[in-house]
Amino acid sequence: MKLLSYTLLLLTFTISFNCLSQESNLTALPLSAKPTVIKAVKPLFVTVKIQNNRHYVPLSYWTIKNSLGFDISEVAFVNWSAGGTSSISGLIKGKFHRVYNRSNYNWSNELLIRYGLNKQERTEVRKTDDAIQLNSTFGYRQDTLSNWYHSAKFNFNTQFTNGYAYPNTEKAISKLFAPAYIFMGIGAENVNKKEKRTFYISPFTFKTTLVLDQRLANQGAFGVPKATYDLDGNLLTQGEKAKMELGFLVSGHIKKEIFKNITLENRLSLYSDYVNRFGNIDVDYDLQVQLVVNQYVKANVGAHVIYDDDIKSKKQIAGIQVTQGPKTQIRQAIGVGIEYIF
Repeated sequence: MKLLSYTLLLLTFTISFNCLSQESNLTALPLSAKPTVIKAVKPLFVTVKIQNNRHYVPLSYWTIKNSLGFDISEVAFVNWSAGGTSSISGLIKGKFHRVYNRSNYNWSNELLIRYGLNKQERTEVRKTDDAIQLNSTFGYRQDTLSNWYHSAKFNFNTQFTNGYAYPNTEKAISKLFAPAYIFMGIGAENVNKKEKRTFYISPFTFKTTLVLDQRLANQGAFGVPKATYDLDGNLLTQGEKAKMELGFLVSGHIKKEIFKNITLENRLSLYSDYVNRFGNIDVDYDLQVQLVVNQYVKANVGAHVIYDDDIKSKKQIAGIQVTQGPKTQIRQAIGVGIEYIF
């Protein structure tokens, strides 16, 4: 019993001594030190958090956006008294964007592809759209407040497969790299990110037209120097496969939501050669209206207008393919399909 009493007494003494020691340590600190110990942790944590939000460092200066889409339209007739021809059309399209933006530098890259086919009753499959387009613009501005960039621009256009003046499918009137167009120039570009608008003007732009098919080159297709023949029709010199021009280029692009879920996109390019009939303007205008149904389903209405004095039109007359003068080219399309953005 005495042993238990001594044990409890010793335990009580030990606890009391420890408490007095801790109290004496706290009271031994200056009064000014108490807030420092208590507040040092929380303000430090908050400060670090605020600094991280203000000075966020991105993992990459590249912005990447890709989209793949497929549009389809179909008309079918069965015992339809008013008559009609059944048909089905499909269009595959893709857009791939890569943009590098850091301080005063901006490098924008864009790849556009389209390929469409149409099948009508009692006719062969025909091409409705075919395009490969690559755009690249590198710009430098004096300060971050300006929207004007000193820019260098590169543009490339061609197609995937042969084109024909239907119903003649024996001789192609165009092929891969026949033609192909290359634009390279320097100028000034205004970029308005808020309005999603760009405007580019270049007084020095080289335009190269490639026709890498010798038969088409001999015909002088798409403006390249054609072959020469003697009076008996014998070939003297082959047609050239390339033609270079130096001219003035103005281009613009705007993409804007005009109504809820309705987006309007315009692309316009105007080019005039200094040497060959300066003032005669090549026009390339593309209009696209996109109506969003949901995240994946979209409807598209588009029109593409081209005028180039070097592109001669071809027409079938009495079964013979006849080359005519340059004409305004118009392509219009309406489609509903799916689009996947990643």
